[in-house]
Amino acid sequence: MSRWEWRKSSFSAGDAPNCVELAVSSVGAPRLRESADPATVITTTRPALRAMLSSVKAGRLDGVRG
Repeated sequence: MSRWEWRKSSFSAGDAPNCVELAVSSVGAPRLRESADPATVITTTRPALRAMLSSVKAGRLDGVRG
């Protein structure tokens, strides 16, 4: 079982398998994953996560494909 408590995006619909989830570990490092691939976890810093969320909210990443 994961040692992190994962929270799903409020924009996710029900149990959809393609949702962004966020958790904070016991040392405070934010972690991100896609629910369709829960074994792949990205660890980041709070400032980097804050900057990414700010960019998403401002629409600066609209149209970006990975």
